[in-house]
Amino acid sequence: MIPSSIRRRLTLLVFIVIPFVWGAAGWSSYRQATREVSKWENARIAELAQIVVLLDEPSLVSLANASIDWRDEERAGIANAGNDDGDDALPRDALFQVRDSTNRVLAGSPQLNVLHAWDLPVPVTSGSQDILLRGRPWRTYTLRDTARGKTVRVFEPANTKSGLVSGIARQITWPIVIAMPFLTLFVWIVVSFSLRPLRTLSDAIRYRHIHRMDPINIGRTPTEVRPLVDAINDMQARLQDSFARARAFTADAAHELKTPLTAIKVQAQVALATPDRALQRLAMQHVLQGVDRSTRLTEQLLLLARLDEHEKIKVMRISLAKIASDAIAAKEQHARQKRMSVAFDGEAKAEILAEPELTKILVDNLLDNAVKYGVTGGRIEVLVELDEAGVRLVVRDDGPGVDAADFVHLTSRFFRVIGNQASGSGLGLSIVSRIADHFDANLSFGRGIGNRGFGVYLAFRSERIAEPCPRSCQVIAGPAISRRSFTNSCMPRKNRSHPHASCPAPAGVAIVTGNPPPAEDNSQHLFKRR
Repeated sequence: MIPSSIRRRLTLLVFIVIPFVWGAAGWSSYRQATREVSKWENARIAELAQIVVLLDEPSLVSLANASIDWRDEERAGIANAGNDDGDDALPRDALFQVRDSTNRVLAGSPQLNVLHAWDLPVPVTSGSQDILLRGRPWRTYTLRDTARGKTVRVFEPANTKSGLVSGIARQITWPIVIAMPFLTLFVWIVVSFSLRPLRTLSDAIRYRHIHRMDPINIGRTPTEVRPLVDAINDMQARLQDSFARARAFTADAAHELKTPLTAIKVQAQVALATPDRALQRLAMQHVLQGVDRSTRLTEQLLLLARLDEHEKIKVMRISLAKIASDAIAAKEQHARQKRMSVAFDGEAKAEILAEPELTKILVDNLLDNAVKYGVTGGRIEVLVELDEAGVRLVVRDDGPGVDAADFVHLTSRFFRVIGNQASGSGLGLSIVSRIADHFDANLSFGRGIGNRGFGVYLAFRSERIAEPCPRSCQVIAGPAISRRSFTNSCMPRKNRSHPHASCPAPAGVAIVTGNPPPAEDNSQHLFKRR
């Protein structure tokens, strides 16, 4: 099991990896040394055969009786006097046998008789050969000199190579074994020094005051630690923002709820104090109105808090025209009270990826503002359009409008246009803005109908799933409001008995046939918010 400590983990891994790498390198060096020693042995025994073939018969007999010891090479100056590779302790006796062209033995080492090698058949070609003599491996080299009519065969124990290679292996291994403890200590020190920024960061976080949310700065942050510091600072910034929103929510809720709660208390006291039944009833009606206003305000504040916390919202494909039609129907009574007419033009195939409930709240708030702040007897237009860029929702009126200088403040919480007497909390467009952000929609404000009043323009980027029905009818509800989208159920062209058979109209609603003129876009060059 790998330790949880980074220092111990690195040291352990280095302690495992380095011997493995050194072992692989040592084994490779050993194999290479084996091949090189084999080549050297072959070259040396061939050189000995070439020297022997040059000797005359008396010299050969003398050499055979004296035996050959390659250690004499050093004294003869053949070997390198500075060579100290440990091979001097190896047995270096070489045996030989010389035959003439008739295969008669001219001279040979007497030890060959003991090894039963005197009468061994001679290879027909020059070259080296490995053989067994009395169970021991020997290396032989045969040299056939046709010009001199001699065949020289040199014998040498094969263990000289293995002994030399073992000496080389020891020279490679011992430095590694000796260096490992020092290397481990060195790695431990280096790793400890390298991890010092982590200890500094740990101390900076441990001893940091609980209310400090400014970025952590530990000086020259190493590249490897910088992502961790940046992530912590980013988390602190998000926490600071979350705390600020929580404080703002608490302050706003306390401030905004204070007025209706005070009014409720006063009206309740009036109802308790007066004996007049009519006055009591009026006071209780005011209490109910205050409760409704407080409930509405609380719901809006909670919705804003939910949106501000970036709660994960599940989206689905929904019809924006259907939601807008339902919202218009829900506002019918309110619009009737102000004798307002509402014109709705919606693409049946204008579908977006959004959450239905939040989309309904968005459209409800836009319609509520249009009805609430529009003039009595005025007009409201609701358009749901579909083009190459996506889906566009337009809600505009012909009321008193809003000064262009105030557009930038409309999405601020509790912002109220000065001089407007309509009741409200100032949270409607703030909620619309937060929902638009969640749906990655582009929110903009501009002029309303006929370059008067106020208009809200909301552009959704969406996938088109089918060709839209032609907008062949426009519904104008006045004084009533339409209860459905009159292009929601457009039929295929081949099934239509009438161009507008799919646009049924309720009582009191006039249908204007023909393609309506394109909606005016008065939002250009005005405030836009993403």
